[in-house]
Amino acid sequence: MKYRLEHREDDHFSIWQTRGTTYVRMPLIAFLGGLLMLVGMAVLIWSVKREPDTRLHVDDPGELRTLLPAIVGLTQSTLEAGNRVEVLQNGDGFFPPLFRDLAAARRSIHLEMFIWEEGKLATQLATLLAQKARQGVIVRVLVDGSGGRALKGDVRKMLDDAGVKVAHFHPYRISNLGRINNRDHRKLVIIDGALGYIGGHGIGDSWTGNGQDLKHYRDTGLRIAGPVVHRMQGAFAENWIEETGEIPADDRYFPRIGPAGTTPAHIAYTSPDGSVSSVQILYYLAIKAARREIIIQNPYLLPDRQAIKALEEAVARGVEVKIMVPSDDATDNAIVQHASHHHFGTLLKRGVKIWEYHRTLLHQKVIVIDGIWSCVGSTNFDDRSFQLNDEVSMGVLDPVVAAQLRAAFDADLTFAKQVHFETWQERSVWHKLQDGVAYLGRSQL
Repeated sequence: MKYRLEHREDDHFSIWQTRGTTYVRMPLIAFLGGLLMLVGMAVLIWSVKREPDTRLHVDDPGELRTLLPAIVGLTQSTLEAGNRVEVLQNGDGFFPPLFRDLAAARRSIHLEMFIWEEGKLATQLATLLAQKARQGVIVRVLVDGSGGRALKGDVRKMLDDAGVKVAHFHPYRISNLGRINNRDHRKLVIIDGALGYIGGHGIGDSWTGNGQDLKHYRDTGLRIAGPVVHRMQGAFAENWIEETGEIPADDRYFPRIGPAGTTPAHIAYTSPDGSVSSVQILYYLAIKAARREIIIQNPYLLPDRQAIKALEEAVARGVEVKIMVPSDDATDNAIVQHASHHHFGTLLKRGVKIWEYHRTLLHQKVIVIDGIWSCVGSTNFDDRSFQLNDEVSMGVLDPVVAAQLRAAFDADLTFAKQVHFETWQERSVWHKLQDGVAYLGRSQL
């Protein structure tokens, strides 16, 4: 039996139901128009969300000292002279001087962190920050909306009651759905606008200790005094302004800074804007400039095609390329390590030397080029850091700093196993399958 629920005799639109099935009739042009609109929306969403396909290349860039002005300029920075840079290894080397400097702060403290976890370290830090705020020091704390979710409850109340200004970067809420995948991965502390800390450390008990076991991570940071701290302050202010609208603009945050040492340094920091990121350009050009040696320590190694080619070309011109990553049984994300394995065979076959660190999570993000220039910061060697996260890294032109980082790499070899091409090719089918599947999601890892 057929009956009509609605009918318009003008042949534009009608609905009827037969044997429990509802039919809709519309003009062909309306159907095609709707279909075209859906296709257009899909293409628009794809074009906004797709990975950039820019292929980096540079012709005959020259050695590092020649290329450095271009590296600095292309990463929207300046090479600041007159800095003092100290290398700080692991939690035992990083947090004691940080806490001493925080306790000595007189005007302002700015802290930006990806990770804030409940625990002894976080409680000690919050207590100290609250104490400084009650003394009249302006204290601002910016943590990522995902990695810093634990900054709440009694600790948050203690900070709020003391007058500490706290903000979360892109917290989980409906209004942030379009940018929820953009995370603040930076790790910065700026004290009185003239002293800074940068590196890979998070605020969590896993970063305490000396990297001695699986519960205590291996990491590297820098303590910096001098004019380049203004650049670090600018990086913090960028995200603070985005989240709060408040502009920290007086001399409590940007004081006159005289020379504190003899080391030139520069900063590269980035927020996703659809273009090739400053930190990606920094990594790429540093590799292209190498003439003798490249040392890389990074927890998440997922180089793109251009970076792989740059590493291969470096080996071809006689550069010794040495890379250290965590083993898949000593990492906080085994999926990432399996994804990074996807290119091991290619790199090993071309002569790149790779070690897997098995003592604990190797979390530092370090590059050393030709024993004269080093880079330390928050940036992983992967698409997420290059395209999705807010990151910051510092370049340091100082052979003493480079020698310290190189010595640390050599010491870490004690707890690392070198990967060889022949044995790598013989890994199990199951291992290869895990590597391939994990690599498919590399852009989100």
